[in-house]
Amino acid sequence: MKIFTTILIVIAIGLVIFNITMLDLKKPFEGNSLVALIGVVASFCAVFILLIFKMSKKIDDKLNNQ
Repeated sequence: MKIFTTILIVIAIGLVIFNITMLDLKKPFEGNSLVALIGVVASFCAVFILLIFKMSKKIDDKLNNQ
């Protein structure tokens, strides 16, 4: 499970980088730039959720080992 979540985090970070390259900073809320902005926000949310999941798994492992 650790490898799977790490792979998903790397993919989400890759999507953040890809979507940042698609942004048009002069018109961030028009056309494809809006889609890229939504993609950046969604990818950041995915990274945070996966990091919270990894932390909760570490806490669960520590509690079960006691």
